[in-house]
Amino acid sequence: MAVVDYAVNGHIATVTLNRPEARNAVNPEVAVRLAEAWHKVRDDDNVRVAILTGTGSAFCAGADLGQLIPLISGSRAAENEYDEKVLANPDIFECCFLRSFDPVKPVIAALNGHAIAGGMEMTQGTDIRVAVPAAKLGVQEVKWAIFPAGGSTVRLTQQLPFAKGMELLLTGDLISADEALGLGFLNYVVDDPMAKAQEIAGKIAANGPIAVQAIRKSARACLGMEEQAALALETKISAPVFKTEDAQEGPRAFMEKRAPVYKGR
Repeated sequence: MAVVDYAVNGHIATVTLNRPEARNAVNPEVAVRLAEAWHKVRDDDNVRVAILTGTGSAFCAGADLGQLIPLISGSRAAENEYDEKVLANPDIFECCFLRSFDPVKPVIAALNGHAIAGGMEMTQGTDIRVAVPAAKLGVQEVKWAIFPAGGSTVRLTQQLPFAKGMELLLTGDLISADEALGLGFLNYVVDDPMAKAQEIAGKIAANGPIAVQAIRKSARACLGMEEQAALALETKISAPVFKTEDAQEGPRAFMEKRAPVYKGR
């Protein structure tokens, strides 16, 4: 049984954490398989949007404290090929938690349960988030005297009000899905997050893929920049979009009162 499932339906890729007996905790094999999945999302021109979800009662409990963390800290030696790959390629860590690796395409998190520690950090790396009402979210690394190194000290105080982000980082407390929704960290709290994620993904996949990727790139790159510098960067990113075949097809389809047919070029 694969610890990470990867499937493509139409223009939508679905990446599924499949280690439910361990609450989908990320061990070295999961890390390697996740990294492979995100490279597939980035490199497949047919894929326009991805959904990240899990199996079982939890979305992801974070890094496996018995396998991945001891390996990274040096308290245990490599025991198999996945251990060796993680040690030989630090980018696997950057990629599997969506820390510095950019899959280029929009990613929707469909949280089927708790997103804790590294699971919360993966969620921070996504663009749109849907969760079940019972989900709890937070970074608890500080409780175990380790650092939330999947991007939380950079992203959490940007994606939540600063004081709330600091509270979660320093106490290790969890928040409910409803509170995360109220804080703007989640888009929706629903009983069937996959159905909602697929609905949103379908809308994104129907749009011009070059425009979607450029809009996502600009919105992310301009975060925290001085306004004029951000506007200049937006111009640089947006200009090539207007020269694409899709940019001709969109207005033409509108005038002809038909659905556009985008080819990604």
